[in-house]
Amino acid sequence: MPPRTRLYRHGTLQAEDFPVADISEHLADDAAVVWLDLCAPSREDLSVISEELGLHDLAIEDAVLEHERPKLDRYGSHLFLSAYSVKLDEASGALSKQEVAAFVTGNALVTVRKSEDFDIGQVVANWDESPELAKYGVGFMLYGLLDYVVDSHFDAVQSLDGQIEALEDQLFDEASKDKALQRRTFQLRKSLVVLRRVVLPMRDVVTSLLRRDLHMVDPQLQPYFQDVYDHVLRATEWTESLRDLVSTIFETHLTLRSNHVNIIMKQVTSWAAIIAVPTAITGFYGQNLPYPGFGQSQGFWTSTIVILTLSGLLFVLFRRKDWI
Repeated sequence: MPPRTRLYRHGTLQAEDFPVADISEHLADDAAVVWLDLCAPSREDLSVISEELGLHDLAIEDAVLEHERPKLDRYGSHLFLSAYSVKLDEASGALSKQEVAAFVTGNALVTVRKSEDFDIGQVVANWDESPELAKYGVGFMLYGLLDYVVDSHFDAVQSLDGQIEALEDQLFDEASKDKALQRRTFQLRKSLVVLRRVVLPMRDVVTSLLRRDLHMVDPQLQPYFQDVYDHVLRATEWTESLRDLVSTIFETHLTLRSNHVNIIMKQVTSWAAIIAVPTAITGFYGQNLPYPGFGQSQGFWTSTIVILTLSGLLFVLFRRKDWI
């Protein structure tokens, strides 16, 4: 995708999608704030602006490499931010993450998306929804970026909460299938692990930005970044509680299945005991020796009455114990 650019001057949007070569000219104006967005650039692509903005080689390397940990690094002339937006597929329960890196200077923000899956259009929409904050320069754009990232975390954990509630309903549903429930539980637990790895480091990222010695966040923007920090804390705590809940659901499911097996074993044993009565009596009367009632009809009726009586007593006893 072609690079996207924006120029703000005195808090007003002056130009958009201008050539990257014009960035140097705009940065010469102290009142100008420039945004540049690159999608899946190579190291050579970043070298075009690295000298202009004084970007550190290690930061450029991190921007090109994938699967970096969410972090905020401080270099002499700029900050380097790495973060992830996330999206939950409710049908499968799988969580996908989209990586973005950002170089933050005094009058420029350069975002580097690792793929087109990161919705930079929504970040731009966040900026356009709050034009009154544009006068705060790079801090305003950084807030819009972080707000989108953290909102995606919050939406994902909220959706996961609904999915886990559905699991709780299935847990005590006799019609539910064990394999489907176990597979769903495992997938949601896996998604929560991925989400935790993305959300947890964001606390340190936002906390570092709120430090006054960085002089990156204008005092007027402090409440906005504090709001982002509150959302990060809520998403983190919510994720931790859901991880515990999923583990509890999985353990409860195993316990229920174990109890169900025990009930079946009691039922089978009870019926086996009842069946053993006629087997024992008919076996006794089937021996090749004379016995009371041998060759007489009363012997048949006696054995039949004994079988029915003992089997009935065992059935009533097991029924009262709820074994049958």
